[in-house]
Amino acid sequence: MQKLDTKTKILNAAEQLFAERGFADTSLRLITSQAEVNLASVNYHFGSKKELIQAVLARYLEVFVPSLEQTISSLNSQGDRYTQHQVFSCLIEPLLALNTFRHRGTTMFLQLLGRGYIESQGHLRWFITTHYGDIMVAFNDAVRQANPHLSKAEIFWRLHFTLGTVVFTMASSNALTDIAKSDFNQDVDIEDLIRRLIPFISAGVSAP
Repeated sequence: MQKLDTKTKILNAAEQLFAERGFADTSLRLITSQAEVNLASVNYHFGSKKELIQAVLARYLEVFVPSLEQTISSLNSQGDRYTQHQVFSCLIEPLLALNTFRHRGTTMFLQLLGRGYIESQGHLRWFITTHYGDIMVAFNDAVRQANPHLSKAEIFWRLHFTLGTVVFTMASSNALTDIAKSDFNQDVDIEDLIRRLIPFISAGVSAP
């Protein structure tokens, strides 16, 4: 087995603890204890807790964003008439690609993203907007193109509600798959969950 370097140990421990406990309730001392490194190594590699949080998300975004750029570009190349279902479907492959990057990467990424919004991590929103603003604009433009009957303000609210639905679903994915198996004899994996979720959230965003 390949030995992990100190920086990777910190990132791995931090992402797990952030997803489970939240950013505010996870101390640097707890992270270094789980990573089995000293506290000074966090300051050396990241500088601060905020920068560590950003680095944890960046590992996923560096994989997710280029893939999403490709699927959005492919959608736009088909013309300007497409549905909200098609827009959200652009997220499927980029999200699933995170499972090849990290174990349970899709679920972990969405949980971390949700924590950033739930806990009002302003620096994280600034970081994402600053470094990945172009794809956010492109995705929002695609949503507006698919929903010309909605105002920008209404789209903001509906996408906010969508994020909440997605985060809750991913956070409870283990329980949902267990219930599906025991109550309905259905074997459901993360891709099944996403594909079941998209028609629901698409209908919510595009409702009159």
